[in-house]
Amino acid sequence: MPLTTLIVDDEPIARRILREELEGIRDVQIVGEADSGAVALQCIAQQRPDLVLLDLQMPVMTGLEVISHLRGIEHTPIVVVVTAYDEYVLKALDAGAIDYLLKPVRQERLAQAIERARRMTGREAIEHIARLQEIMDSNDAARTKRVVGKIGEEYFLLNTHEIYAFQAEGDLVWIIAGQRKYMATQTLRALEERLRNSSFRRIHRNALVNVEHVRKMSALTSQRWLITLSNGQEFIASKRQAHSVRQLLS
Repeated sequence: MPLTTLIVDDEPIARRILREELEGIRDVQIVGEADSGAVALQCIAQQRPDLVLLDLQMPVMTGLEVISHLRGIEHTPIVVVVTAYDEYVLKALDAGAIDYLLKPVRQERLAQAIERARRMTGREAIEHIARLQEIMDSNDAARTKRVVGKIGEEYFLLNTHEIYAFQAEGDLVWIIAGQRKYMATQTLRALEERLRNSSFRRIHRNALVNVEHVRKMSALTSQRWLITLSNGQEFIASKRQAHSVRQLLS
């Protein structure tokens, strides 16, 4: 059976590009297009598509608001969000989308998202939405936060427990996860604010470290520490952050 698909984007050119890319993927049937969130909900109710390719930044009703209206309906489509702004990706995934595509959409990446959606049709999609709703309803402090990292043109969703540290070099911020480095999509200040109630601590104006991955701390002076992570990477804590570092020992 073909994967019936609805394209939702307020920009005609974006819809046309997606349609042309989808025509090159087998067993995909485009059942309609929508240029707004309200029209999208009408099309979903009438066409009952298996998959919705949903733009997030739309006037009046955003893609996130469209997703929120899908819970509880009789036919729950699978949602893959399409956006030019990766800072909204995590909210979309938490809201119920199963995947995301960054504009300009690459054919290979689109094909991967389509294949993943194909495996989740029917009851699996409904159960997936239900599980995500349970997560959304749980205590925010207990939720696993994720961070977007980039290598080349590929974007990765990283769980915070696998991240050892964030390190700024000029305008760039690197995510250190084991022996791999990813480019962050947010500033160090934004990451610190987002991870305020987590295991990450600022130890230097250019570094945040995950306390769970601190292997050793050595006093260099009365107020300066050498911090060694479990992957062997070392950081020197500045005098300004000495008090915060000492708290790691308690």
